[in-house]
Amino acid sequence: MDSWVIGMMLGVSVFLGSIAVVALMWAIKKGQFDDKEKFLNSALFDDVDELNDAARAQAKKKEALRKKEYRPE
Repeated sequence: MDSWVIGMMLGVSVFLGSIAVVALMWAIKKGQFDDKEKFLNSALFDDVDELNDAARAQAKKKEALRKKEYRPE
């Protein structure tokens, strides 16, 4: 291969790598990887049925809160 092809491939790979690092840093800063509830639920609930029950209970809480906050004008 010619040296310009290797240089272009190196440049493109450095550019794409830097985009990946910036995206990772943005995700960490925005808290995309902070999922404490998933970690705690996996420790508390071992069975699939228990996890489904916990998910349903959480959905009911959110629905009740949404209904409570609803105020028509």
